[in-house]
Formats: sequence, C-alpha cells, structure tokens
Amino acid sequence: MYPTLLELNLGFIKIPLHTYGLMIAIGFLTAISFVRKLAARNKVNPDLVSDLSFWLLMYGFVGARILFVITRLDYFMQNPLDIIKVWEGGLVFFGGLIASTAYSVFFFYKHKLSPWTMIDILSPGVVIAHAFGRIGCLGAGCCYGSPTNLPWGIKLNSELVDISLRAVPLHPTQLYESASLFILFAGLAYIGKHKKFAGQVGLTYFMVYPIIRSIIEIFRGDSIRGFLIDGILSTSQFISILVFITAALVLNYRLNKSGAHAKR
Repeated sequence: MYPTLLELNLGFIKIPLHTYGLMIAIGFLTAISFVRKLAARNKVNPDLVSDLSFWLLMYGFVGARILFVITRLDYFMQNPLDIIKVWEGGLVFFGGLIASTAYSVFFFYKHKLSPWTMIDILSPGVVIAHAFGRIGCLGAGCCYGSPTNLPWGIKLNSELVDISLRAVPLHPTQLYESASLFILFAGLAYIGKHKKFAGQVGLTYFMVYPIIRSIIEIFRGDSIRGFLIDGILSTSQFISILVFITAALVLNYRLNKSGAHAKR
C-alpha cells in the first residue's frame, strides 16, 4: 500500500502525489479518450461528450462523498474538516452514480440528446474509470476486505483500516472489483459493436455491475460502509438490488420493443 507515491519539495511547500488521485486522473483520461471515439461512431459531438464527462466527474465526486459521509455521520459530525479530505479515500460509488445520473438527465434534455444512445456511449467510460479508481482505493487503503488465509491476502496499515484489522491478511477486494470491471469493460465494448438496439450497452452495465458489487460486498471488511441489516445487507447491496431490478425491467421492455419492430 502506497498512499503517497512521491512528494515534490519546492522548498517553501511540499506537494504530495497521492496514489488515489493519480489513479482517478488516469481513469478519467482513459475514459474520455474512449467515449470520444464512441461518440464519433454514434454521430454525437465528441466535445459535447467531453464537457458532460467533466461535469459527471465533479457531480460523481460530490455524490460519492456525500453518501460516504452519511455512512459515517457520527465520525464526521465530530471531525467536520475531514469531509473535504477526499485524497485519503472515502467515496461510495453508488452515491456518485446516482448524482451523475441525475445530472445526465438534465444534460440530455438540455442538448436534445438520445438518453439511450448516450448511456451506451458513457457506460464503458464509467466502467474503465471505476476500474482504475479501485486500484487507487488499494493505494489509499480504503474499501478493504475481510480477514483471509488465502495466499494472496494483503496487509494494510492505513488509518482508514479498522485498528483490529491492520497488518492482518485481508481479501484484496479492491483488486477483485478492479479486475471484474476491466472484464466488464471488454464485454460492454463487444456488445457496443453488436448491439441490437440503443441502450443495450448501458442497461447491461446497470444489470451486471450490481451483481459484481453485491458479490464483492460479501468479502468486504469495512463495516463503516453501512448496513441496512447489520452483517447481512449492506447499503450498496440494497441499492444494487434496486438498480438491477429496474435495469432488468427496462432491458426486457427495450428488447421486446426491438423485437416487435424487427417483425414489422
């Protein structure tokens, strides 16, 4: 675990380069490059998609941080200044997804863009950015796993790790999720080239990611992420269920509608 990769000493000030921030930046730039190509392929202005991506990053950060703060409300009530320390980790992805989705609806309406085409363009970008972000989580020491005897268990000493779990072999849940997301990215890219209707890529993402997240949650050890049913149903698993059901219903509707048009 390397929360700080290096520190630039300018004499009068020291500027740290945090692993978490670096991986977020790499993920965002990679996502921008890919979605611009998808936009051009779908006859959407790439510059417009770049603008949207920037704002989605901003709103995503805010939403992800807000949900994280809510899950640790007692701590942040006592340490309010820590709310702004996002470079130390502490984001709940679903909070960012909800916030950025809400802004997207407004953006699509304002610029008269097809929501179905846009989620097909943006979803792979979200996935690849998220995959790099989880590597950043490992660097920061957040989103860690539960104790394990498996040979690939990792030891973390971050202040974000519960003191009883520091220096204890833990499931590398950050890498589990990152690897799953890279695979999902490849799958979405493939579907994008062979999709039968607009929205298929995005709706597939909204169905598959909740499954990935719900499984990863089983191996997570950071109880601060919040539970609706203590030790049984985490906040993220509950949201995953809602997202999966909604996406499945919409995907079925779109698939049937696509089939009906094909028969005409």
